[in-house]
Amino acid sequence: MKKEFNIIGLMSGTSLDGLDLAYCQISEIDGVYKYTIAETKSVDYTPEMKSNLKNAIHLPALELLELNNTYGTWLGEQTKLFIEEKKLDIDFIASHGHTTHHQPQKGVTYQIGSGQHVANACNQIVINDFRANDVALGGQGAPLVPIGDMLFFKEYDFCLNLGGISNISFQKGEDRIAYDIGLANMLLNYITQKIDVAYDKNGDLARFGKLNQNLLHSLNDLEFYKLPYPKSIGYEWFLKEVTPLVDKTKDTIPNLLHTAVVHISNQITIQIRQNISKENNKLLVTGGGALNSFLIDILKKELQNTATIVMPSKTVIEFKEALIFALMGVLRHQNKTNVLSSVTGAKKDSSSGVIFYPQ
Repeated sequence: MKKEFNIIGLMSGTSLDGLDLAYCQISEIDGVYKYTIAETKSVDYTPEMKSNLKNAIHLPALELLELNNTYGTWLGEQTKLFIEEKKLDIDFIASHGHTTHHQPQKGVTYQIGSGQHVANACNQIVINDFRANDVALGGQGAPLVPIGDMLFFKEYDFCLNLGGISNISFQKGEDRIAYDIGLANMLLNYITQKIDVAYDKNGDLARFGKLNQNLLHSLNDLEFYKLPYPKSIGYEWFLKEVTPLVDKTKDTIPNLLHTAVVHISNQITIQIRQNISKENNKLLVTGGGALNSFLIDILKKELQNTATIVMPSKTVIEFKEALIFALMGVLRHQNKTNVLSSVTGAKKDSSSGVIFYPQ
């Protein structure tokens, strides 16, 4: 029996580059899922909104709850505009929200963007809050994308996402394994913002920098890299463990960026080499970092004879996460597993997400 769904996936990541909206058509035939990304849109955050989201971690509880509501209304308004502009017919919306707090070791993960406010603002059914249930089950609540890697991209040996954080997904026997590797655009953007540049386009600044061995050693020596999976990181960890290392390093911006790129590539390469089980591996790379040509060049050099990097279409590179949250919404609607305990370390698989109806 064929089932078809029209869903909008909403994604805002730790790199704070804006809101991604993907109108996806997802079909299922006897457990086999297929997708089409039919329409997309990216909405840049204003400087004020970017600042509000970045600093949300420091807000008192009441102000954080207020931001949760106002941001949810804004998400709903942007979704309504998208629906009207593209004349879309949808079944529901799947919204990741924006992570402000992630400390699973304390049983805490929080994504702002109130589902009820989203639903009311766009007059559509909304599914959100995909992480909290897994954390309540003892899991990391992250990464969540591997369910989509397993159902949509299983022809690849490894799926690498280069967002604010780098994470990887691969099959190991009967289980899907995934975890946060470590730093990616969160670090690169932190460095460029020191000179009021949003990001290093194509890695052009980094390409002409030189390696700072002391900084590279300090970054590679971070304790997180020594931990076994399942594991995940958040902005809190970045502020506490990483920014002091960068801030105390007196060097040029190109040199800092160059060193950061080498570090990111080093850690990715270590993880892939530790988990290869055959020759001729294929590595799918998506996320904003896939558009950093210098990072990809360095990664190709380090992975030669280990894995071949595959770059999908620009649409998949930029909107894969929004697509997979759309899929997670479908699975939640069907009451099927959408969060894998083999990935998160939770007590069991779960069908996570809270459904909100417009009022």
